[in-house]
Amino acid sequence: MIKTYRTNDNTAAGFLARLGDRADDAAFNVDDKVKEIIAEVRSGGDKAVLSFTEAFDKVKLDSLEIPRVDIEAALENSDKDFLAILSHAITNIRAFHEKQKQNGFAITKDNGCLLGQRVRGLDRVGLYVPGGTAAYPSSVVMNAIPAKVAGVKELILVTPPSKNGKPNPDILAAAALCGVDRVFLCGGAQAVAALAYGTESVPKVSKIVGPGNRYVAAAKRLLYGIVDIDMVAGPSEIAIIADKNANPIYIAADLMSQAEHDAAASAVLFTDSEELAKQTAAELERVVRFQPRSDIITASLAAYGGIVVTKDVDETIRLVNNLAPEHLEVLIDNPVRYLGALDNAGSVFLGEYSPEPLGDYFAGPNHVLPTCGTARFFSPLSVDAFVKKSSYIYYTKDALMDDAAEIIAFAKREGLYAHGNSIAARVHT
Repeated sequence: MIKTYRTNDNTAAGFLARLGDRADDAAFNVDDKVKEIIAEVRSGGDKAVLSFTEAFDKVKLDSLEIPRVDIEAALENSDKDFLAILSHAITNIRAFHEKQKQNGFAITKDNGCLLGQRVRGLDRVGLYVPGGTAAYPSSVVMNAIPAKVAGVKELILVTPPSKNGKPNPDILAAAALCGVDRVFLCGGAQAVAALAYGTESVPKVSKIVGPGNRYVAAAKRLLYGIVDIDMVAGPSEIAIIADKNANPIYIAADLMSQAEHDAAASAVLFTDSEELAKQTAAELERVVRFQPRSDIITASLAAYGGIVVTKDVDETIRLVNNLAPEHLEVLIDNPVRYLGALDNAGSVFLGEYSPEPLGDYFAGPNHVLPTCGTARFFSPLSVDAFVKKSSYIYYTKDALMDDAAEIIAFAKREGLYAHGNSIAARVHT
């Protein structure tokens, strides 16, 4: 089911290189179809979205927007125990993201000049939340809370209908708790296009965030520039660094927690202990069959799972930094001491009592993370994603005269004489 590779016999190198191709393997080229959907939604508006919803979701709707009374009813009728858990998670997530808020600044100079930067929330943001059998209220929370903390003025949520033609009630309850303003029942590339261009009922947004299938990901990528997006996420992944003292039961459980997402998910253990490698492989063989999603886990571990036996922890860290995983667990003695060396990971989980699902649901940091090696240059979703910044300049006449000659010379150096003339016109009048 899961294979073991070693760095001392060169089997690990090929396996790790192959992990970088997962996004291409999982996402068949759907750009042409998605372009057609985008074009039809742009020209046909609500009618096109409703038509695609009927074609793809097998649901015929009369309208797209979910009435506010239905959203409030979902909150009122929701399981109270689940609402308490969701509220606790929201409290933790909001507290973490409040620390990310930035303030503008102003610089005043002795000559009367004023320079500064304004920071404010975007006007309107679209949240894409998967629905139906893959309904995740945690996606609502992780996308909506940083947007609200950032000061976004209006949150628009889109989610596909269930087979019964209704929204998932947990998604509606989470939307109500998080302060989402409006909810529309549509999904896929057509929902992304509706948010990007606007329709008769769906308002045009400035940014689209949230996970989805390959059609959603393609639509977001193709519409980037028309709107901003968070990222184009690939299949989920976890890497675990473990030493000889780590518990193979915990490791197997954590590898399965990511492998159950889909067959393209990746779950990899890095260890310098041959014994732990054998114990973990045996534990996986023993327990996978008891998992409700065992078929998916088995396929994922066979295709993109692996145990990599390294020489030592230094080699392990080098390999993990090169892999740049979405999630990284560190199950070694005194894990905090290695934190400063772990430069490329979406989110790092330190110690055996900090498993990855803690971050998915509850702890506070965002679970929207870069995948497929992009943690080398992308960051987790944060408050920063929902703000825009602009600078401002105020110069007095005397201050401009003091700097005029240098500015004119700079402009001439670049061959932009009208730029220089803009300054010179003020010098000579």
